[in-house]
Parts: sequence; structure tokens; C-alpha cells
Amino acid sequence: MPEENHTAVTEFVLLGFTDRREVKFPLFGLFLLIYVTTLGGNAGLIVLVQLNASLHTPMYYFLSNLSFLDLSYASAIAPKLLVNLVAQRTTISFFGCATQMFLFAALADAECFLLAVMAYDRYVAICQPFLYSVAMSRRACASMVAGAYLSGGLTSLVHTSFTFTLSFCGSNTINHFFCDIPPLLELSCSSTMVNEVLLITLCGFIQISSFLVIVISYACILGTILRLHAAEGRHKAFSTCTSHLMAVGLFYSSLLFMYLRPSSSYSLDTNKLIALFYTVVFPMLNPMIYSLRNKEVREALRRSLERKVFSQSFT
Repeated sequence: MPEENHTAVTEFVLLGFTDRREVKFPLFGLFLLIYVTTLGGNAGLIVLVQLNASLHTPMYYFLSNLSFLDLSYASAIAPKLLVNLVAQRTTISFFGCATQMFLFAALADAECFLLAVMAYDRYVAICQPFLYSVAMSRRACASMVAGAYLSGGLTSLVHTSFTFTLSFCGSNTINHFFCDIPPLLELSCSSTMVNEVLLITLCGFIQISSFLVIVISYACILGTILRLHAAEGRHKAFSTCTSHLMAVGLFYSSLLFMYLRPSSSYSLDTNKLIALFYTVVFPMLNPMIYSLRNKEVREALRRSLERKVFSQSFT
């Protein structure tokens, strides 16, 4: 194969969802509303945790980091998606594509680890309450969050490096709305066997290991709750876990279906809908899940609004 073909691709074309302009503009309005809600909800939750001393606990420290991850990886995807819905040319540069893939994969992998850390936090709080102040010290919490970010960054660096050292010498049209690994592997004219093995191995390790930590933590939590005699104690313990379980169920069901299948079973149109959920919709839902179902967050929000109204009444 001629050497010049190996460097022919300098940009990619993102097909997105449709090329029909009468559909693109309503989609633009819908996705813009979702993205603005995502930014407002997650940024608001981060500020709420910072401003309320009652929320300065490990659980809400992890929750504010979860909001930061959701805000960040939605921002790695949504702006380009919105631009492409109204632009004539839906291209992304080679470097821009690599950057988008790295950021999304790093943040999504970090979220897997962070959700596992949040489950462990609930396990220690409910099953080992006397050890909680030691096991969940400020230093321990910061170390676990840093480990989640570092692990996500390293695994994403491996995926991005191996993907963008492939030869792209044919079509440069990506049948997706962002630079994800499977549709890019479809474009390569060199062997992608190593990439597919890495995808299944690394994603499998991250998703399955973190999911096992969550399952084991909640199995222990369930056992402890069932041994509680007071109904009020059982209800309080369950209420601190339900929001996290909802978030875990939504996030992992889509990721496990998306990345832990052989490439022969991929349907890119189906994958786009699933990817839309966990890249655009899910980051919007997390603040709602944790705020609407969490009494402490609702109370902190109420107090903040009351202080704001009270201060404005004297200005």
C-alpha cells in the first residue's frame, strides 16, 4: 500500500443523526435545552455543596466530583453536536477528533471508578460506621478521587494512542455524532485486532471490576439493613442509597451494552441512540436524581434560596 495513503486523512466528517434540515433544527433546540440544563444542574449542585457546611461530608464531596465529571464529558460532546446540527460542513480535525475521544473516554472511565467509590462510601457508612471517620478521612477521599481521574486518564491515553496510530486511508466519514472508538475502527484500513482486544479488555476490567465493587458493597448494605430492627433506621439507610443505585443502573446498563460486545454485533444506528443517552441525557439526569430524592440536598437548596430572598429584601 503506498505510504502517502497512510497520512491522507487530516479531518473526519461526522454524519450525526440525520441530514434532513427540517429535523436538524428541532433536534438542535432539544439538545441545546438538555445541554443548558446539564450545565445549570451540575454547576448548581457543585456550588450548593461548596456553600453549605452541612454538605461538607465525603458523600457530597464525591457527588460534587460526579457533577464535575458529568458537566465535563457532556461539554466534550454536546457543543460539537450542536454546531454540526446547524453547520453546512460537519467536519472535525484529526487532532480535534483525538482530543474529543481522549476527554470523553478519560471522564467516562473516571466516572465508573467514582461510582464504585461512592458505593464503598455507603458501605462503610452503613456497615462499618465506627470506622467511617478513619476510612473516609479527607486525605483518603482525595486520594480515591485522584485515583479515579488518573486511572481514567491512563486507560483513555492507551485507547487514543492505539486508535490514532492506525492507518486511515479510505473514507473519512464517521457514522456517529462524536469520535468514539468503534466507528473509528470501522474506518481503518489496517488491522484493528489489537484495538478490539484492548477495548474489550480495558473496558471490561474497568466496568466489571467497578460494577463488582458496587454489587458487593450493596449486598453487604442490604444484609446490614435487613438486620436492623427499627423501621425508621431501615428507611433512612435505604434512602441514602436509592439515588446512587438509580444512577448506577442507568449508567452501567448503557455502557455494558455499548462496549462489551463483539464488533460483529455492532449496529451503529442503535449505538448512536445509546451513546446519546449516556453522553447527553444522563449527565442532565444525575443532578435531578440526587437532588429530588435527597432530603439533605433539598434542605440545603431551600436554605440557600431563603438566604438569597432574605438578603434581597434588605437591599
